[in-house]
Order: sequence, then structure tokens, then C-alpha cells
Amino acid sequence: MGTNYWLVKQEPDSFSWATLVKDGRTDWTGVRNFQARNHLRAMKKGDAVLFYHSGEEKQIVGLARVDKEAYPDRTADEGDWSAIDIVPVKPLKAAVTLQQIKADKSLKDMPLVRQSRLSVSPVTEEQFERIMQLCG
Repeated sequence: MGTNYWLVKQEPDSFSWATLVKDGRTDWTGVRNFQARNHLRAMKKGDAVLFYHSGEEKQIVGLARVDKEAYPDRTADEGDWSAIDIVPVKPLKAAVTLQQIKADKSLKDMPLVRQSRLSVSPVTEEQFERIMQLCG
């Protein structure tokens, strides 16, 4: 089985791509949506992760990878929540904006567009390759 592709969203004011690069890794905690949690649990070590700045920026800015598969989220006071660890791979040469994604026929069905509140979502290999083309 090959690499799977994912997208994680974060407000840059809370945790930015630059912070991930500076820290060298992070535990991706605080996900409190069952669908997003299930996506975290499906991630495998080595999977590619597109890092999306939500809020005012609304753009994919970096490429990370899963470094540790799902484990109990230490920030959860109650409930069955999971976390993963990600590490930065590289910044995108040019950010890919939500506007570009919505305008692209091959990307219009991404969960990022269809389920805009979902903080962790799968990306198909075709969508991933297209985003890599768009960022140069």
C-alpha cells in the first residue's frame, strides 16, 4: 500500500507553518469532530500532509508528513479523541489559495471545498498532484 494524502487546517495565529518548521515536529491535538478524528486515525506514518492556513489567509502553505500514527489526545479531558505527530517536509514554492482550488475543475470536490469546517480531510492522489503543479 502506498502513501495516502491528507490536509490539515489551522489558524496561523494559533499554530502556523512557520511554527511547525521552527519546532521541527508537533503533536496534532485538539481535534473535536468525529469525522476529522476518524481521518486522524486512518493516517499512517509517512503519509503526506498538506498544511492549510485557515482564517483570513485560506491557503495551502506547506507539505508535512505523518511521523507518528494515532494515539490518545493528551489535551482531551473527556471522550475518545486522537492525535498524531507531523513533521515539516518543505514550504510550497507558492501558496495555493482556496480561490484557486475552487476554480480548478479537478479540485472542486475536495472536502476542503465541500465540508469547509472539517479540520482534517483526505486528499486523493490526483488532487495532491494537481496542488503540487499549482504551487510550482
